[in-house]
Amino acid sequence: MKRVKLVIAYDGTNYHGWQMQPNGLSIEAVLNKALSSLLKENIAVIGASRTDSGVHALGNVAVFDTENRMPAEKICFALNQRLPEDIRIQSSCEVPLNWHPRKQNAKKTYEYKILNRKIDMPVGRLYTYFCYFPMDVEAMRKAASSLIGEHDFKSFCTVRTQAEETVRTIYSLDIERGQDDVVTIRITGSGFLYNMVRIIAGTLLRVGTGLYAPEHVEEILDARNRQAAGPTLPAKGLTLVRLDYETELERVVKRSNKHWAYQLIQAEILEKKKAYLFINHCENNEFDRLLPRVVHQAVRNGARWVYVYDKETDNRIVPGKAYGYYTFAFAHTMLELQKPIERESVFVDRQEGETQMTVQEGENKKTEAKRAGKAVQLKELQDGIKPEEILAFCCALNETFYAVPNSATLTKKEVEEWLSDWKWHLYWIEICKKRAGVLVLQEKEDELQVDSIGVFEDCRRKGLARQALAISEVLAAGWGKTKLTLQVSDANTIAYTLYKNMGFSIKKVISRWFVTEGQQKGEEG
Repeated sequence: MKRVKLVIAYDGTNYHGWQMQPNGLSIEAVLNKALSSLLKENIAVIGASRTDSGVHALGNVAVFDTENRMPAEKICFALNQRLPEDIRIQSSCEVPLNWHPRKQNAKKTYEYKILNRKIDMPVGRLYTYFCYFPMDVEAMRKAASSLIGEHDFKSFCTVRTQAEETVRTIYSLDIERGQDDVVTIRITGSGFLYNMVRIIAGTLLRVGTGLYAPEHVEEILDARNRQAAGPTLPAKGLTLVRLDYETELERVVKRSNKHWAYQLIQAEILEKKKAYLFINHCENNEFDRLLPRVVHQAVRNGARWVYVYDKETDNRIVPGKAYGYYTFAFAHTMLELQKPIERESVFVDRQEGETQMTVQEGENKKTEAKRAGKAVQLKELQDGIKPEEILAFCCALNETFYAVPNSATLTKKEVEEWLSDWKWHLYWIEICKKRAGVLVLQEKEDELQVDSIGVFEDCRRKGLARQALAISEVLAAGWGKTKLTLQVSDANTIAYTLYKNMGFSIKKVISRWFVTEGQQKGEEG
């Protein structure tokens, strides 16, 4: 058994859309018949975009499963010999058996073409909508800018069910007038609602002909009422240009408009099955829709645990309450801790990448740091080190912090950026010239922040983290800082206890996190 992907172009004029119809010929029916005849099997294709009656395509996508041994890349040539002239397979290739054209993240691009001249032209009449009135393309572009981004497009769709989620993302919306008097509206988005592109085209047409002011399109968007928008233009002007499938998961998804703003961190989904959702702003009447929608996207992308932080308030997420398919439980609190630094009689010297220090006798804390320096050394990574050393540091830090709450997966690019910035200091924690852990410090105005400190598993329970922190205090004093700060989860009890015992106190609560129900502390792996 193998799964074959097809890229399909067709003229939709003579068809009742993509999907099988009881009372008319469809693209899907023609493909199924031709494939079944070619491969001597009962074939049923699965389409990516189920275009409407009369809509054209340059690059729709479909898959089917077959036992036939014909090479996947040759199927397109054999199949085209059995298809009518208005349907052509552009390419065919084998894909994994679990690859589904509607379940992969993709950007869809459509074009709507309007012939704008005094007299209609019979050539091209099947692929353009004719408009006699002059069109102001610049006004249309200004209106289109209101639609770019993530919005509720309820005003721009024929809603087939009240339960249908109407939030979509438009990445680009371009409008150009060609030398042939054809105005092309080209729109790329995460997906489109029923008739959405044709209604947007109809609304922009009204702007272009002066019936709507460009600013009125934002009012239509806010109305969330189909009656507020322009007409649904005929299908013949619409063409599905292509689908661009995501080849790797987007690490950070940022979306914002005047109603909500959030970041979805997906960098750890592949390795840790974790995603983190920061809700920076959300109107109360949008919250119960936004939360399950974005969480569901993370789950579709492979997350098993989705951690959520509502920056505006910590009481909108109710433990046990159903938000769509999901319920949440309280996970942990992120705290910022600080410790004042005594700067008298401290001198710091760096030689050959190793941190050495001279501390005058007399103060117990400074004496402890000095003794710690004899047992533990910090070897700083320098800008320009070999790529394999950078990769080794990444792997060591990521492995050390694998199960730590809210830990981020470090990338080679991030390390390179840190090394080129004087504010960042990256160290190997060494004992007897053997690497025993990692330490990342960041200089700020009057403080030194411990971004990360971790000891390798086979070196733990020897007091190395305490010694490395003591050295960090001396570094902070030598660099003129008044305090040492760090962040920790209250669920990380070992680290939290160590910091308190070393004199750190809570400066502030940074965030309170909730996690999808039943998948928290004991199940993190």
